[in-house]
Amino acid sequence: MKITLAGIDYLVLFVYVVALFVFGFYLKSRRAPSGGDIFLGGRSLKWWQIGFSMFSANVGPMMLIGLSSLGFSQGVVGGNFEWLAWIFLMLLATFFIPRYISAGISTIPQFLLLRYGRRSYNFLVVYSLLSILFVWLGSALYAGGLVISEIFRCSLVEAVVLITLISTSYTAIGGLKAVVRTGVFQSVIIIISSLILTVLAIGKIRHMEGITQVVSPDYWKLFHPGSDPEYSWLAIVAGYPVVAVYYWCADQTIVQKVLAAKNVKEGQRGILFLATLKVITPLIFVLPGIICFLLYRDSTTPDKAYITLVSNLMPEGLRGLCIAALVASLIDTVSSGLNSFSTVFTLDVVTQFVSLKPNAKIRVGRWMTAVGAVLGGGIAVLFSYSDKSLFELTQGLVSILAPPLSVVFLAGIFWKRTHRVAAETVLFGGGFVCLVMGICYVLNYPYKGFWPHFLLLSVYIFIGLAAVMALITVFFKVPGNDQVSFTFPEKAGWAMDKWLWTGWAALALVMITIYIVLN
Repeated sequence: MKITLAGIDYLVLFVYVVALFVFGFYLKSRRAPSGGDIFLGGRSLKWWQIGFSMFSANVGPMMLIGLSSLGFSQGVVGGNFEWLAWIFLMLLATFFIPRYISAGISTIPQFLLLRYGRRSYNFLVVYSLLSILFVWLGSALYAGGLVISEIFRCSLVEAVVLITLISTSYTAIGGLKAVVRTGVFQSVIIIISSLILTVLAIGKIRHMEGITQVVSPDYWKLFHPGSDPEYSWLAIVAGYPVVAVYYWCADQTIVQKVLAAKNVKEGQRGILFLATLKVITPLIFVLPGIICFLLYRDSTTPDKAYITLVSNLMPEGLRGLCIAALVASLIDTVSSGLNSFSTVFTLDVVTQFVSLKPNAKIRVGRWMTAVGAVLGGGIAVLFSYSDKSLFELTQGLVSILAPPLSVVFLAGIFWKRTHRVAAETVLFGGGFVCLVMGICYVLNYPYKGFWPHFLLLSVYIFIGLAAVMALITVFFKVPGNDQVSFTFPEKAGWAMDKWLWTGWAALALVMITIYIVLN
């Protein structure tokens, strides 16, 4: 993964870091944050802030490197991970967010407290903290640390420490508003640099005849045959939804930005904006990997596709911009994870034992940000002992940890009859099974190749846990005095106005067209 930077590239990187700190610390100079500011930005975020900050949190190093790698090795099928997201973002906007915001929750575990009771709440608190540490912090720091260490010729540990220090500094002081402010800035950097790289890559192959015929026809299709051992149509259609419901509708790091919206409508507009951005992401993340395969398949590997294109196609100065985009994606993912870790630990763990005033919440939140940074860095080093690819490592972890939460949240939103005993059984029993399986999957225990593809594995787990949830709900009656009362907001599913529905309809038309063309 060799890349040579010129003086102007280092200047671009320096300007980026300075701008990052200006955006990150700007909030502190305006007014002292309250407890609500540091965790939820005073519930004042506008639609474009929500959309951009969710985008930048989602676009971690796994997006730039992982999707390019997937495009290199598998082709257009990698676009499914982006182009199918709109369905679940619409689900979030239509059904989940009206219930979340009307309930007045500050964290996702608090919804389970209202819906199923304290045991489910406490489980999700611990589960969320572990998910943030392993999926958001550990894997992002590991993936980004590998790339940064190669580019700047330093050790993995040094790269992880550097990124952690930068992310922790403004996150601890400025809270969610600092994360959102830098997220908007970094989204622009990522989109512009990726667009430039894609345009240059297309220009490179535009006049090369017959270059697209060196791969099989399936390379250009979104759905592969059922015989494909990795990304068959069944794995995509059945496995991706299991992950997407958890990731887009019940993950603290993603949903926290919407919980901080001024109101339900502003949150729904922000979600639609993010879904619209998803139209272009395969074009600027997956397509470069495909072009890299067509140009440099004999001289590089999938995980090096992004850096290979940057090194060979980007001129001096713009090369520094691409590296800045890579660093931006890493820092924003880490800062979002740190803020979510701090929020959940402070509001859902500490406050169960101690009553905190607003200023005390800020102090505890800042300390928890630092604690999360240390733990995430340690987990990143632990990941270096796994031989999974970068994309497979992160997506595999999410896919295995997702099923219990997807089952419980879907039932909690759409099935009023389901009760706390069913939820607790799925969360505690299924959660323990998934946690053990996740560890074994990462460490290749009992041996490499034992586990099926992570998408299919998530389907099997989801079906089993959904059956358990349904059976216990139907056949086990909870005594009336032991039931948890939760009032669903009236017509929560129809809270969007006609303009929002028009936007979703137009987006659906675009996505359907894409799938017709590429299948």
